[in-house]
This record gives sequence, C-alpha cells and structure tokens, in this order.
Amino acid sequence: MRKKSPTLTPQELEIMKVVWERGPSTVRDVYEVLLEERKIAYTTVMTMMNVLEKKGHLGKRAEGRSFLYQPTRTRQQEVGTMVREFVDRVFGGSAEPLLVHLVEDRHHSPAELAALAQRIKEKP
Repeated sequence: MRKKSPTLTPQELEIMKVVWERGPSTVRDVYEVLLEERKIAYTTVMTMMNVLEKKGHLGKRAEGRSFLYQPTRTRQQEVGTMVREFVDRVFGGSAEPLLVHLVEDRHHSPAELAALAQRIKEKP
C-alpha cells in the first residue's frame, strides 16, 4: 500500500490558492471565487475544504453561523513540500536534473540565467 502523500491534489491546491490570496474565508467566499473560473457545486467546495481541514492544511473557527477557514502553513512552506516530494519521487532526491530540465526547456533571457547562476553561487 502506497504511503499517503502530503502533496495537495490539483483541486485542493486550487482552493488553497484562494484562501492564501483572500486570507480567512468561508466556504461561500471560496465557492464564489471558483465559480468565476468554472462551474462547481457549493457542496463540492464544502467537502474539499473539510477534507483540507482534516488533512491539516486548513484550520477553522466559528464565525457567526459559518466557519472561517485559514491556512495552517504559508504558500511558500506548502510549495517547498510539494517540490521536495516531486524531486524525491521523479529524480531520486537530486535537484540537478530538474534544474537542467528547467533551464533547457524554458526560454530564459541571459539576465535571468545570470541571476539564477548568482543565486546558486550564493547558496551556502
């Protein structure tokens, strides 16, 4: 049996992006933002937010007749976890093949490449 992954599913990440952007949000708040992009059921958003709360990605507190949900980790912390898991799973823990792929696959300006090289040099 495969170990449960802490990585967010695409649907969970979509919800987390809304909550990171808005701050503490109700299900209705998130639903209305997502509805602007695509058709989605209110109950689906409610279920997904409850799942995120059970998984520890969201915390909630009562606010009148509804709940306010807020992230338990910053976007940067969550992205870091997702990238580390991806590098471990796809590249056996080595980030070098990922960096090479990104440099070769994307069209970067010489200035962007120089800035990236400088950041790598400065890394302890």
